[in-house]
Amino acid sequence: MNHQAAKTLAIVIFAVFLMIGLGCGTFGGDETESSADALPAQPTPDLEKIVEEIVTKMHEDASAEEIQELVRDTVSEALEAHESSTDAPLFPKVVVHDDDIEAPKHVPSELDVIWEAWEHLNRDYVDREKLDPELATEFAIRGITSTLGDPQTSYVRKEVLNGQFGDVFEGEFQGIGAHVQMNARGHLVITSPIEGGPADLAGIKPGDIILEVDDESLEGLSTLEAVSKIRGPKDSIARLLVKKLGQIDPVLIEIKRGVIPLTSVKHRSEPGEKFMHVRVTDFYPQTADKLRAVIEREMEAGAQGLILDLRSNGGGLLSSAVDVASLFIEDGLAMYVVDANKRRTDYPINTEGREFLTDIPMVVLINGGSASASEILAGAFQDHDRATLIGDTTFGKGSVNWLRRLSNGAGLYITVAHWYTPDGRLIQGEGVAPDIEVTSRDAQKADVEQLRRAIEELESMTGGGSIELSSSS
Repeated sequence: MNHQAAKTLAIVIFAVFLMIGLGCGTFGGDETESSADALPAQPTPDLEKIVEEIVTKMHEDASAEEIQELVRDTVSEALEAHESSTDAPLFPKVVVHDDDIEAPKHVPSELDVIWEAWEHLNRDYVDREKLDPELATEFAIRGITSTLGDPQTSYVRKEVLNGQFGDVFEGEFQGIGAHVQMNARGHLVITSPIEGGPADLAGIKPGDIILEVDDESLEGLSTLEAVSKIRGPKDSIARLLVKKLGQIDPVLIEIKRGVIPLTSVKHRSEPGEKFMHVRVTDFYPQTADKLRAVIEREMEAGAQGLILDLRSNGGGLLSSAVDVASLFIEDGLAMYVVDANKRRTDYPINTEGREFLTDIPMVVLINGGSASASEILAGAFQDHDRATLIGDTTFGKGSVNWLRRLSNGAGLYITVAHWYTPDGRLIQGEGVAPDIEVTSRDAQKADVEQLRRAIEELESMTGGGSIELSSSS
């Protein structure tokens, strides 16, 4: 074989292997089964026949140019067939509508693609009757809010908003009696059961996570939606699947709902003791007045110090927390908020017509169940050097949330601002750390040790003598 023939044969071999590598040809008439999604198959060259034709031409003393031209034509046809067919099983054919889809002018440009997707589904989806605009809208909104990573910003179904939540400010409500918060993972966490309520009597503890209510998962629900499932009329049964703090497997707990009285101030110590122990469980409109009445009564009986217990206080009204702070701090800020437009709003200490308890030695007990308004109060005391905080870091719920009504009757619960302590410390996601940390994995032991440490701290503060109220000027 001369040099030219060898070169020609090499071209032939290369061409054959190229077409085999592209999947553009078959040997012996074998065919590959096509996908059901594929476009109609394109004709592919028979490589065995092509090779035979080229070899025949070589034996007929055809010129190298003629053989190379035959190879070029064959490869060209194979490439065209490959280009038109190989992507068909994996990439469906793109079909363009005869008329363009344009979103209405009132739709923001960044939402054009959502409008386009909805229009395509309405025009083309084979089971069009399955398209539920109301359900699609709900899931679209939930999808948007889920990208924020903020469990406090969420969609609230209209069925939930039609429920009754206003009774929590009317002195009592019906339910299991527990404060809850949604944590960063979207789990509904018990911050504190209301003392003596059904949840407390059933063994529900701070840190427990409610996974299901009456066999319905709470995953993906907003706080209000989850709470609406837990609440119910007196004497009805709530079946809760609960993951207890420190345990691996969840347990099923049945709780008979009851009428929950809202008593926010509880006197823990015995009358006449040196240090009064007062627990504030919530912040309601009259909390500051009730707290003041208890303190004044005990001071007249000879009390020389105050243990203000905010442990497992889930929060309440912001204005009430400011009113309580105003009992003990003479002036300055109680806290401030910064909104989405970076505008700051200050909440000053209320000095009008008040007598201040600024002279009484005080320690404040906090733990991981202290949330929201109780964190505002603890942060104000700490920044004003008004009280020593003892216990564990608080929950870290420091956001202002509004509920906006939507045109479909549902609502959007939105974080609109963050709270800051007077010295500018962010509460959201951080919490308030104690001055003296006292913790234990055993909740009961932690309670006892924190109270003992509080008494020790007050003993070191007081040197005897009486305490008088100071009046505002």
